[in-house]
Amino acid sequence: MNMVFLPETINSPGLYFLDLGILLGGLGVVFFGKIIYSALFLGIVFVCVALLYLLLNADFLAAAQILIYVGAINVLIVFAIMLVNKPENETTQKKRTFGDILSGISVLGLFLFLIIMILNTTWIQNSSLNPELENSFQSVDIIGIHLLTDLLLPFELLSILLLVALVGAITIARKEIGPKIDKN
Repeated sequence: MNMVFLPETINSPGLYFLDLGILLGGLGVVFFGKIIYSALFLGIVFVCVALLYLLLNADFLAAAQILIYVGAINVLIVFAIMLVNKPENETTQKKRTFGDILSGISVLGLFLFLIIMILNTTWIQNSSLNPELENSFQSVDIIGIHLLTDLLLPFELLSILLLVALVGAITIARKEIGPKIDKN
């Protein structure tokens, strides 16, 4: 199986564009007040991550990202938001609490810690890998064979578990609170 590797001049601008899309999409998820907008921005983040996988020549991960995260999880989140149908009061202003400030400081500290760890880590270069092994890491055929032989039972059990969870969530969301009493 021949792998087509994009030259560095094509990877660089695309990488920066996708990183910017992931960053702005993540900020949109966090800072938008309406939850439906946050869910849509989460979909944008998932699509940008899938395109990033394509730039890294991981076509199976890109397809799985689109099918699972965009096609299933993000759609499930949007359906859950639509089922709840909670009216939003836009005139209410939420005041910042001590917990909000503490969590903001914690997230900023974790972000800085991760940046420091990334900069101090020595990364393995692709040239040090054996070229024969490099193709076997990228093979969709090997992943497909393992999914349909060794991992078939866990894969099917997981799909049944997700189906039961979805049916249970719909049942709970559609259940009436109690009998309606008509006072006429």
